[in-house]
Parts: sequence; structure tokens; C-alpha cells
Amino acid sequence: MKRVVLPGVAAVIVIGLVWAAPRHRATAPRLRVEPTQLAADGYDTALVTIDRRSDAPPRVSVEPAHAATVEEVEATDLGYRARIRAGVMPAEVTVRVEFPGDPALRVPLTVTLAVNDSAGDGTPDFLRLDDAADRRAFRLWFAFLAEAQYFQALEQRPAEINDCAALIRYAYREALRAHDGAWATAAQLPILPGIPAVVKYQYPYTALGGNLFRVTPGPFRPADLGSFAQFADAKTLQLRNTYFVSRETNRAEPGDLLFFRQDQEHMPFHSMIYLGASQIEKSDARYLVYHTGPGEEGAGEIRRPTLDELRRFPDADWRPLVENPRFLGVYRWNILRPIS
Repeated sequence: MKRVVLPGVAAVIVIGLVWAAPRHRATAPRLRVEPTQLAADGYDTALVTIDRRSDAPPRVSVEPAHAATVEEVEATDLGYRARIRAGVMPAEVTVRVEFPGDPALRVPLTVTLAVNDSAGDGTPDFLRLDDAADRRAFRLWFAFLAEAQYFQALEQRPAEINDCAALIRYAYREALRAHDGAWATAAQLPILPGIPAVVKYQYPYTALGGNLFRVTPGPFRPADLGSFAQFADAKTLQLRNTYFVSRETNRAEPGDLLFFRQDQEHMPFHSMIYLGASQIEKSDARYLVYHTGPGEEGAGEIRRPTLDELRRFPDADWRPLVENPRFLGVYRWNILRPIS
């Protein structure tokens, strides 16, 4: 007996089998973020709730990366919860949530400019290092980077360091960077210290971009983003970016600045960096480091006297003593000013 195959039957059966197959796709997670807007102060937080259970936690990330940080992802009864901390750079942020094997889901979050200036000194609070560990990290990096230039070969020293303020600007800016491998290669430092990084933010990822130094008087206001620059001379550093501590050098801490005003028409303001103990050489002495600036004899040089040596300097106008009217005193960075 001949077997008869009817046209189209096989196709119908196959299609029927495909449609009859059960589907095992997981339900799409539901996301919500509260609040939907944060202040770019380095501390404000939002919670992203992810309503979906899974054997493996989701990967949570933010874009752009420096506008916010994913602090933790923890399991809940209904799924997961992620804590997002604002950076200090205003941005429209996208929070990305991705479970293994599934397409990524996204939820928006707005990070807005933080305008507080608690001290009224022109430095916005988003730049201030409120955490004691951050303040210590900054001090150590700032002092180390300045001292390292004294030991650096001239041909490897950054060309920008040509006077006292330039050395300060360099060390300040680089102390606030992320000190990764690429940075270490570019810096060409003789040694690298085991100093923790500043956590609150890294240069240049702030609302000010590359412009770190206040150059105009008055407290910070929302329209003042243009009142900062990458360049600031010694006078501007003293008046707009630091605050007076004392005329007693015994009250100086590593990373503080000493300012002098000399009777000179050319560059009357001069500054030195107080190092305290050396981070490079073993010694009980307390050091300072400064660049002499250009003069009649050439481009100048970086010097690193001890505090005792400077107190006995042959020219009395350069002695950091209370009785010296040319010595303006010890000053501290505004970003280290304590705010109650």
C-alpha cells in the first residue's frame, strides 16, 4: 500500500509544535528611583529599587561615570536595591541595570549644581573635603608631590613649574587626580607613595571642570562658575583660595602655605609649602619647599630648607617669624576649612 503525503501537512505540524512550545522568559524587572533629583555635593543619595528576584544580582552602573557612584547593591524581599551617591559634577545621569543574559534596563536621574558656600569665602561646599580621611589624603599627596619636584631631574619636571605659585598649582591639582597607572607614567615621579586617594571627587570631574582656583572676591553663587580659573598667582592663592591660620609657624600642618610680601615691584607676593616631615628622606627635621622664581641670574630653582634654616636665613625679610613684617603668616586651603 502506497504512503500518501498531503502537501502542506508537515508544515502545519511544525508550526503547531513551535507555537505550542512553552515560554520560560523571566518577567522584566520593574525599576524605580527615589528621589529622581540629587544635589551635586558628593554626598546626596538615591535608592534604585529593582523588583525582580534572581539567583545572581544585577550589574548596576551609571553614565557618565564621574557624575555619580554606585555605593552598594543589596538583596531585598522583592529583588534588589542599589544606593547611588552623587558626585560633584551636574549631569543627566542614566542608571543602567543588567541581569545576566537579559537586555539592560535604564532609569534617569538628575544631578544638579550644589550652590552652598557655608564659609562665605568663595569656595563652594562641593569642593570642600569634609571627611577627615579625605583631608589627610589631600595633605599628604599635596606635600609629597611638591617635595618630589625638588628631587626630580630638571628635564623630567613639568615645564609649567617656573615660580612659587606654579609649584603650588601643580601639586594642588595633581593631589586631586585619580592616581592610576596612566597618571603615574605621565608624572614620571622618582617614587610613588602608598597614600590613599581623595574619595569625594577627582580632578577635573567637578562642576568647575579644570578651573580649580577662585579668582574673584565674594561668596560663591550659582552664576560664579566663571569666577574660577586654572591659573592663580601667589596673591590670588592667598586672598581667594586660602584662609589665615596664624603667624606662628608651630601651628602649621603639612600642606599649609607660608606667604610673604616683599618690597618689590616685580612679583611682591611669594609663597612656600610647609611639608613637615619629609616623605622621601628619613629625617627628624621639618621642611618647606618653594620655587625661587625667575630672576636676573636665570630661571630660578626649587629649594627645600628646614624650618630652622629658614628662621636663620641671612636675609631677615625671608624669616618666617612674628617680628618680621614681611611674613604674612601661615594659611590653609579653603577646601580644608572646617564647617560646623
